[in-house]
Amino acid sequence: MKPKVAFVCVHNSCRSQMAEAIAKVVASDVFESYSAGTETKPEINQTAVKIIEEQYNVDMNKTQRSKLLEDIPQVEIVVTMGCNVECPYLPNKHREDWGLDDPLGSPEEEFIKTMNLIEEKVYDLAERIKSGVIAL
Repeated sequence: MKPKVAFVCVHNSCRSQMAEAIAKVVASDVFESYSAGTETKPEINQTAVKIIEEQYNVDMNKTQRSKLLEDIPQVEIVVTMGCNVECPYLPNKHREDWGLDDPLGSPEEEFIKTMNLIEEKVYDLAERIKSGVIAL
């Protein structure tokens, strides 16, 4: 059984959504991916939607929605994005914070940098799960 990973941010509208989408593309063989927050937005950040669609051919407007913590199943791993406030809490066996700056309001290039960092971190997380470095 694959572990479940939650990518968590306060609003679940940008970084956590990108992480969910990227992980579903590059790490679905290792873990199940979810994203959630303590608040929701009416829509996912449209710049994030655009760059994910361009890079991964995934339309987050069709495949995902902004979700609350209680809208996802129980997970083994929680990854917070770097909330700069009190990060939401979910019960877990392993927790880490990726400390990513929110690109909201920045030029598209900042969203692309964030997307690339998320991809690197997703690959690293998948490798640590596969190798048993993260004990579940």
